[in-house]
Amino acid sequence: MRKRLSSAIGFLIVLSCGANSLWAQAAPIRLSVDASQAPLGILHSHLVIPVSPGALTLFYPKWIPGLHEPAGPIANVSGLHFFAGQKEIPWKRDLLDVFAFHVTIPAGASQLEVSFDYLEPTGFGGPTAGMTSEKLMVLNWYQVVLYPDKVAETQLMIAPELKLPKSWNFGTALRSADSRQGDTVTFQSVTLERLADSPLVAGEYYRAIDLTPAGEPVHHEIDIIAEAADDLEMPADVRRGLTNLVAESGKIFGARHCREYHFLLTLSDHTGHFGVEHHESNDSRLPERALLSPGAGREVGGLLAHEFAHSWSGKFRRPQGEMTFNLQSPMETDLLWVYEGNTSFLGDVLAARSGMWTPDDYYQTISSAAASLGAGRPGRTWRPMIDTASAVPGMFGGAGWGNWRRGSDYYEEGELIWLEAASIIREESHGQKTMDDFLHAFYGGPNNGPEVKPYTFEQLVQALNAIVPYDWATFLNTRLNSTAPDPPLGGLERGGWKLLFNSDPPRGGRSSRTPANTVYTIGVTLGGDGSVSDVIWDGPAFKAGVRPGMKLVAVNGRAYTTDGLADAIRDSKSSTEPITLLVSVWDYSKTCAIDYHGGDRYPHLVRDESKPNSLDDLLKPLATHQ
Repeated sequence: MRKRLSSAIGFLIVLSCGANSLWAQAAPIRLSVDASQAPLGILHSHLVIPVSPGALTLFYPKWIPGLHEPAGPIANVSGLHFFAGQKEIPWKRDLLDVFAFHVTIPAGASQLEVSFDYLEPTGFGGPTAGMTSEKLMVLNWYQVVLYPDKVAETQLMIAPELKLPKSWNFGTALRSADSRQGDTVTFQSVTLERLADSPLVAGEYYRAIDLTPAGEPVHHEIDIIAEAADDLEMPADVRRGLTNLVAESGKIFGARHCREYHFLLTLSDHTGHFGVEHHESNDSRLPERALLSPGAGREVGGLLAHEFAHSWSGKFRRPQGEMTFNLQSPMETDLLWVYEGNTSFLGDVLAARSGMWTPDDYYQTISSAAASLGAGRPGRTWRPMIDTASAVPGMFGGAGWGNWRRGSDYYEEGELIWLEAASIIREESHGQKTMDDFLHAFYGGPNNGPEVKPYTFEQLVQALNAIVPYDWATFLNTRLNSTAPDPPLGGLERGGWKLLFNSDPPRGGRSSRTPANTVYTIGVTLGGDGSVSDVIWDGPAFKAGVRPGMKLVAVNGRAYTTDGLADAIRDSKSSTEPITLLVSVWDYSKTCAIDYHGGDRYPHLVRDESKPNSLDDLLKPLATHQ
């Protein structure tokens, strides 16, 4: 259980590490960030920390909420200096923890000043990189802060201030102190926990759009930054869909747990493309022209619905093991199949209910997830899904052979488990209860702002049993620890659908999750230039000697093109000859003969008319749409 420190008369007295001296917070830490050089990838941080004489240890954030791992970008910190009064004092990095810095506060000093530069790395490099361009910036405050040890993040107060590049505007869930002076903005004091959970987007091209449905008491808006003014133009149907998303979330959960909510959307080809959840906002990033594309609603809806659902699943209700004392404390991630898996279930349902997805989009997304966990994930035969969650802090990412090593499968497989749980609730209650009843009970309650209500596996089981009595513990443990080669299809099958493969290309779905025709045929995943990013373990290409890291040079004697490979796969059904690939890797090349004759194969869902179609019922809107 997370240990909290009590406060008294407005300040904390906390024992510091390595001495009997005291660290006292008589006032908030003042944090000033100069982002005027953000286009160069440089942020200047300055902190004024109340201190007492003696030894003191300061931390740079290590375990980043939402990333579930010790991913604090410590390597980007440069130019570090400490001052007490007008005198610079020496510092020493801890020999066992590179995130910790030791200083000795001299007699008579009551303030410690800290300055350092945060240098944005080149390239994307994951969610802690790719934060700036010439025209915009995403600021995560954990990048630019140090804080004293032995202080709970829920108790440590920080007063942030930000200087922006000239004429830039910003969006954030943080509340300003109504004192913007030119390009400098002062915010109200917040806890370290709230500061780390409140990113900020800023840019030359910025637009805020109100998404609050009629009659909704909590304000919702989207704050968009982009590389050009035209990129900010949001189609009317996307705006309606996002407003409907807010309305549908109120129906599916029956409650909110925020003062207001900000969808923070970055549109750029110079940042990575992903989303990170926060309690009163989300940090979502898509290609520069995402709003201008024909599939804008599908792509925007899929990402933003997922991150929005996290306000309830992952932020308000959070696994006990992720409730840590401060940003240095290790997290236990075994319940990510709820934190992320249930959120995947909720986000996809909300995308469909809001009209941002069609039913075909939803069905294709689910069929793609199911297929990827069967033929596309032979690693299920040795590594249960629960381990993909538990091992995140040490094994997140990894390149090559992803289908055999497994990655963050708690998203897709977790979604299928929750889809099956929804079917069980409906069946066991004879239609009197639905998953919405569980969601109301588990995620509901009064809106006290961004509070956290932790849970354990046992409490989750109790909550499910309170809706419908069932052996939920056995059901969940069986699914979580399965090493069967086939995916958990109970939710689809109970819902009146079957998974099959045929030659028809997909008609919808989240584009990033729609498999290429090469995955379930010859067994490879390719980049646009023919680079091989993955090979299905023990599949046709694997047996022919293809490995990740290779690049396709030619197909059946002709220079590689995507169309040429597609033709070869299609024609394999009527040919007895293997598909011949000329591949290169490093300074070697070789020919691989792939013995495949199955033609095109794509995953799809088809109706099982012998059973009721409860999946369609799951996707029906509950709110009045604009």
